[in-house]
Amino acid sequence: MSVLWFGGDHNPEQWPEEVRAEDTGLMRRAGVNLVTVGVFSWSLLEPREGEFDFGWLDRELDRLADAGVGVALATPTASPPPWFGAAHPDAMPVTAEGVRLTHGSRDTYDVTAPAYQAACERIVRALAERYSAHPALRLWHVHNEYGTWSHSAHADRAFRGWLRKRHGDLEALNEAWTTAFWGQHYSDWEHVRTPRATQYLANPAHVLDFRRFLSDAMLDHYLAQRTILKSADPAVPVTTNLAFGDWVPVDAWKWAEHMDLVAVDDYPSAPGAEAAAQTAFAADLARSYAARVPAKGRPWLLTEQAAGVLYTPGRTVSKAPGELVRHSLSHVARGSRGAMFFQWRASRGGAEQWYSGMVPHAGPDSRIFREVCELGALLPRVAGAADARVPVDAAVTWDPESWWAMGAASLPDADLDYLGAVRQVHRVLWRSGRTVDFVRPDRPLPPVPLLVVPSLYLVSDTAAAHLADYVERGGTLVATPLSGIADPHGTVRTGGHPGALRDLLGVRVEELRPAPDTELSDTDLGTVRGWTEAVRLTGAEPVAVHRSGDLAGQPVLTRNRRGSGTAWYLSARLDDAALGALLAGLGARATAADLRAGPATPSAPEAGVEVVRREDGALTWIFVLNHTGAPYPVAPASLGLAPGAVDLLTDTAAEGLTVPGGGVAVLHGRLSP
Repeated sequence: MSVLWFGGDHNPEQWPEEVRAEDTGLMRRAGVNLVTVGVFSWSLLEPREGEFDFGWLDRELDRLADAGVGVALATPTASPPPWFGAAHPDAMPVTAEGVRLTHGSRDTYDVTAPAYQAACERIVRALAERYSAHPALRLWHVHNEYGTWSHSAHADRAFRGWLRKRHGDLEALNEAWTTAFWGQHYSDWEHVRTPRATQYLANPAHVLDFRRFLSDAMLDHYLAQRTILKSADPAVPVTTNLAFGDWVPVDAWKWAEHMDLVAVDDYPSAPGAEAAAQTAFAADLARSYAARVPAKGRPWLLTEQAAGVLYTPGRTVSKAPGELVRHSLSHVARGSRGAMFFQWRASRGGAEQWYSGMVPHAGPDSRIFREVCELGALLPRVAGAADARVPVDAAVTWDPESWWAMGAASLPDADLDYLGAVRQVHRVLWRSGRTVDFVRPDRPLPPVPLLVVPSLYLVSDTAAAHLADYVERGGTLVATPLSGIADPHGTVRTGGHPGALRDLLGVRVEELRPAPDTELSDTDLGTVRGWTEAVRLTGAEPVAVHRSGDLAGQPVLTRNRRGSGTAWYLSARLDDAALGALLAGLGARATAADLRAGPATPSAPEAGVEVVRREDGALTWIFVLNHTGAPYPVAPASLGLAPGAVDLLTDTAAEGLTVPGGGVAVLHGRLSP
């Protein structure tokens, strides 16, 4: 694992023999050293229940081994064969409306169905027994992008068992779910089911617990496969690729503890600078999942990205020349053990025939494949950074359960968006040149100089204590609207907002003031829209106030000194420019004017230029990614480099180097004493 992996999903079963033979040559030409094989091959490996055909896979793995290409061998359980659904219709997923789905796509399974669990264990055991000692095998890739929901009778039974373990008895469940409201009190466990489609608003605590249950049920499915694979050879790493989206009921903080290599997929959904910001967000999140594993960290790997396009809503947009390399190196700069793609060769048919490939439909004589080859040549040059740490200077709380809870339709504003709030904070910190870690609020917090807590809706007593301890030890904490509102059950903490954080922040919010996005309010920090609050001071001092409206003169930003640190509370939504200036200008004696103006001497590189460091003792690797169209002159001394640093990508001296528009550089040398 000390190398940087490079390659992608390889689906030889889709192609005739002559194309398979060509592929190994093209892989060598591109510098590919790892491919994922077998993700969707269950129907070919087990064409009839209990009958296996491994001949084609034997030949392909042998071919790849001979070519020096390693394999991440997948268990194909994300796509059961047609015969499985015909033989076990009760193992197909059921929607919240009660519709049982049928075979015809991928991910058509119910992880709680005994027949599905048994079939998965059978195919996984067969693969483990046959290939655990194969010379091409580098790691096991379990399943694919866990995320299928089901409301079947099997799910009902499993959900009730999970709830018994979590809550103990029905009395505790009724209390946690506030079932006294709307007469939902349960008197028999058999009446508790997964949250189905219903007449009006669903119980948000019921829905939240169901998402938690789904994450744990899928984790159990992963762990069952991991146990089989580890029993064949404990030395072979086991992982699964984590997808990202509100449709994915997976708490990656918990899953990372059971992955030898934390693997993520990343598909930016906007072009230009926003794609670069989204890429940095995904990479920082993945590194944080891996680093926060208790006792010891884990390596992590970008397992999927698109080679030639961005999947924006409703259409695909071609990546600009150089973006393939820049996005990949952004992940490596932030700690990824390489850059992988979906997929190696673009498919001719099927539901994803227009998804991008390292070898596009146009073939190897194409811009995309030439950029793939360019990246394959660059990665070995920076492989020395594989074990180097990524120093950070800010942290942001990330809580999947708050994300899930804020998706409830019963909240006071339909536009509340936890992910959007977290993305905005990360985006403005990224633009200011900071490298960010994400942190779990329910664990002790690292001693970073700045911790931002965006819309942390669910806050346990334990998390509140960790946040207070961070400030008391000298940290600077900034909380934004909707933080601390509810307990882990989603029950509102009474007595005034922000609930669990009132004492830490020194404020008491009496009213939440959601407003249309077109309604504006002028403040000392600039114009706000969409959300304000009526704030009463209970120990904090006002730093910025509303200048207009019925909140005129009331605080919009407060500061509360606690121990050796400071806790700030922002009670309104700001645009990117205002929020960026605020976070850049924070200081123990900062005034509203300071926070509106930002720092007098910005430390960030020019807008659109990304600079990320990796360090190992006195050695450093500085990745400079120029997302603009203009050349960017590098000043090694200002980056903390001692004389003699070089650009590893061009083998030239760093002194006097200019990174062209759309270009990249990786400066390597010793840190200045």
